[in-house]
Amino acid sequence: MSTPITAQQALRCANTIRLLAADAVEKANSGHPGLPMGSADMAVALWGGFMSFNPADTTWANRDRFILSAGHGSMLIYSLLHMFGFDLSMEELKNFRQWGSKTPGHPEFGHTPGVEVTTGPLGQGVANGVGMALAAKMAAERFNTPDFSPITHRVFAIVGDGDLQEGISYEAAALAGHLKLGNLVYLYDSNNITIEGKTDLAWSEDVAKRFEAAGWHIQKVDGHDHDQVTAALQNGIAETAKPSLIIATTHIAYGAPNKQDSSGAHGSPLGKDEIEATRANLSWEEKAFTVPADVAEQCAKRVAELKAGYDAWQAGFAGWRVANPEKATLWDAMWQKQLPENLAEELLASVAGKDGATRSLSGAVLQKAAALLPALAGGSADLSPSNNSDIKGGGSVQAGAFGGRNLHFGIREHAMGAICNAMSLYGCFIPYGATFLVFSDYCRPAVRLSALMQQQVVYIFTHDSYAVGEDGPTHQPIEHTASLRMIPGLQVIRPADADETALAWYAAMKYHNGPTALILTRQKLPLLPKPTGFDKSLPLAGGYVLADVANPAVVLMASGSEVSLALDAAKLLADKGVAARVVSMPDVTTFIAQSAEYRASVLPKGVKRVAIEAGRGESFGKLLGEEGLFIGWEQFGASAPAEILAEQFGLTPAKVADKVAGFLK
Repeated sequence: MSTPITAQQALRCANTIRLLAADAVEKANSGHPGLPMGSADMAVALWGGFMSFNPADTTWANRDRFILSAGHGSMLIYSLLHMFGFDLSMEELKNFRQWGSKTPGHPEFGHTPGVEVTTGPLGQGVANGVGMALAAKMAAERFNTPDFSPITHRVFAIVGDGDLQEGISYEAAALAGHLKLGNLVYLYDSNNITIEGKTDLAWSEDVAKRFEAAGWHIQKVDGHDHDQVTAALQNGIAETAKPSLIIATTHIAYGAPNKQDSSGAHGSPLGKDEIEATRANLSWEEKAFTVPADVAEQCAKRVAELKAGYDAWQAGFAGWRVANPEKATLWDAMWQKQLPENLAEELLASVAGKDGATRSLSGAVLQKAAALLPALAGGSADLSPSNNSDIKGGGSVQAGAFGGRNLHFGIREHAMGAICNAMSLYGCFIPYGATFLVFSDYCRPAVRLSALMQQQVVYIFTHDSYAVGEDGPTHQPIEHTASLRMIPGLQVIRPADADETALAWYAAMKYHNGPTALILTRQKLPLLPKPTGFDKSLPLAGGYVLADVANPAVVLMASGSEVSLALDAAKLLADKGVAARVVSMPDVTTFIAQSAEYRASVLPKGVKRVAIEAGRGESFGKLLGEEGLFIGWEQFGASAPAEILAEQFGLTPAKVADKVAGFLK
């Protein structure tokens, strides 16, 4: 049991954070001093009296998760991590925002010990917290027993005005309230200041009423009053039937006599004179970049008390493993994200010999993957019948019933992406989220952060081309596949048949250090004919020779639904006396990363190249060079049956063959 931090001790710790933040931003001549100075009091109340963690074990499964959603105030979390014994030295604080430091401008997961999630774009952390709280509920349902509960922790966050102005925050808050995530407590740093000035320039809503309507437990406190914040945290933790929002009224740049409550303190250094005035105002006699001895002692005492709780958990967990061998095996399989050695073969067998839309084939592969991988869980933005993204018999996750594997995100693509990121960061789960490809725009910021954080998230994007047909140009993606391929670290796979779809899922399960986007068709596709002795693993190279001829005059490369189109066009070209090699290119980026020798074996030098894809062609630029031809779809579509659109946009076998023949003349 921790000894509660007193108000006097808390103030000393908070003032330490205020001056560390001001000093670091001043030295860097860049940053945001206002938030850490204003939110220091409630951060100290949380870390000093309620949060459970062990700085020596930052991956402990039962640690409380802390998210600084308002990531521009990064010196707040860096100061906390340093003061409470994480591997973050004072030298790193002095190197704030500098090349090679562990203290970048916004917190980055995997870069700074103790940072749980990369927050920069406002609102992401709000949704990330929901995802972590959801993952914790699901994990607890799977592993907790009457004798010992391995998962009892909570998720805390500090969010700001800017976070709550972003639409993603309310997407996520609505779902959290619906699911009654009582393990979630947010401290809202309500300082009423943004970069442009006071928030009433553009914002006048009643945040309390909005969150109350979403099913949250609401409290209002003075964010600088230690006793009020402590009582509110106690109440928020005690409220287990609802997520909790503590609205803490604060002063940005608290303690700075001339810049407190000013937008000028939001994103600019205070200035040397103002920092000295702040020291005088707070009766602070310490030099720059100093943690006073009494503060260091208080923080070390807190860490020592937490270590006793950590040790007790480890002992209990060891006993739990012995008493619950089946659950222990499941724990290892999920937390280690173990894969069966024969996974590729099993996934291929699940759709062997089948044709059909790749969205449907993906759904069949998903069933097999889910049977073999208990960590796999996910859902759709209200499109699961179209995305084929349900795990059959997997059960739905709902309030009070977290043992299922099917998540219902509602029509909330952005929150879906951020929640999936958080579930991956949490550990234990391999999450997936599904929607139409054209709506990937709604979750793209979260997809980008999946890649930045190197998180294993699977994005199922269906209805990938003009074949959406009568739904018209609003639902017909053009630039989306090419645009997704531009995100570093995002594995983008557009399979052409059952085998490629199975291997796409295999590649996604093998790719532990980044996300995968599966680009899938609405329309049926044939099972592609394979040469005798064909190595079924070849699609994993990103591109491979599907149909070959002696002395080809041209190479036709395509992805997804256009591969069968290329095969048909090659037959018509043969009738014209033109020998065409056909290359399937499910993953352009992976193919480009292959050795020069392999690339040359697929795309021989001196042979003209044509790429075919129902979208924009920028992705194929490196493969086509200046002399290649792209046949695609580079304008907005129209509402009409798919076969009419194919004719109008020149994506029929005959029209492709004619374009290639003309290109070769």
